[in-house]
Amino acid sequence: MQTLRDIRCIQRPGIAEFGWGHPDPALLPAEALAQAAALALSRDWRSALVYGADQGPGCLIELVRRRLGRLEGNMPAADQVMITGGISQALDMVCAQISRPGDVALVEAPTYHLALRIFRERGLRVVAVPGDSQGVHVDAAEAMLHMLQSSGERVALLYTVATFGNPTGSTLAADRRYALAALARREGLMVIEDDAYGELWYDTPPPPPIFNLTPAGPIIRLGSYSKVLAPGLRLGWMLAAPEIVRRCATSGVFDSGGGINHFTAHVVAAFIELGLLDPHVERLRTSLGERRDTMMTALARHLPSGCTWNPALGGYFVWVRLPANIDGAATLPAAEAAGVSYLPGERFFAEGGGHHYLRLSFSLLPLEQITEGVARLGAVLRRA
Repeated sequence: MQTLRDIRCIQRPGIAEFGWGHPDPALLPAEALAQAAALALSRDWRSALVYGADQGPGCLIELVRRRLGRLEGNMPAADQVMITGGISQALDMVCAQISRPGDVALVEAPTYHLALRIFRERGLRVVAVPGDSQGVHVDAAEAMLHMLQSSGERVALLYTVATFGNPTGSTLAADRRYALAALARREGLMVIEDDAYGELWYDTPPPPPIFNLTPAGPIIRLGSYSKVLAPGLRLGWMLAAPEIVRRCATSGVFDSGGGINHFTAHVVAAFIELGLLDPHVERLRTSLGERRDTMMTALARHLPSGCTWNPALGGYFVWVRLPANIDGAATLPAAEAAGVSYLPGERFFAEGGGHHYLRLSFSLLPLEQITEGVARLGAVLRRA
């Protein structure tokens, strides 16, 4: 019997949960995944149920290569691809290989809050780089890099969720992507591109990934099946220079047990081979786009004057700026008492700030709950 503690996302009765960046379970393709698992077991069980290759099963690596080539016009080489346990596992693995305690990690302000925890647990000093609705300011990143280097500090990496970012939903503009790729090449700066949401566009496709602008340069791109397929798979992929892939694949954890989530990787390979992934992503875009539209309409109708936000062009999130006299964290208890929850903005800032922001996720709830939840939030903010 399943209890609330058995699941990561806890939906409390009577509360519109805008804090969880999770997909609605109704959107998860359980029957199609069962079909793929049956194929993997009936055809490939001798390969799928053993310790796997450190880099990941060749069948999925090849399918990832071909799919990226078809969708983006740029097919990575096989020695540039590694199958991972999702983006968080890959990020921690990369940090172990390219950084050492005391190094600096440059991040956007704001940025994904759980990445900040990974960097800190690895002993990195996190330094925020300013940005705007078009993404990180590359000139500011370069100036900060030179300043830190001149003071004797080692900058290990720059981390960015460049496409439909978490928490802001913003996308790094094309000219800034080219500038960041050029900076990475010129300075030897390792850029980690978290691309969890790149396929979830609702109006127009995003600009090319930064990795594709300089595939031989110091860029690492991390992708995931959590957002476009199912988070419980705990599976993703990494694109990087062959030397980085080799170092990661020969690290101790892989030497001990082979590839990460090896059987799951075979199931996802079968899912792609059966032609199920592309139509599933299309359906997901349609459903999440409707939820995005519903939230945009509800925000305009219910939030008080002084609240601002940008259109969500993709991904899961809307980033709301509150009036200067309202603190998002301080207001959260009143919001939950009124039946709505969110994540306060301060969680996403590496060096403090964000008190007058909050992040709303529209991916988890059905349309009527989104509308009702935003109405409750608007009432709380008006009282505040």
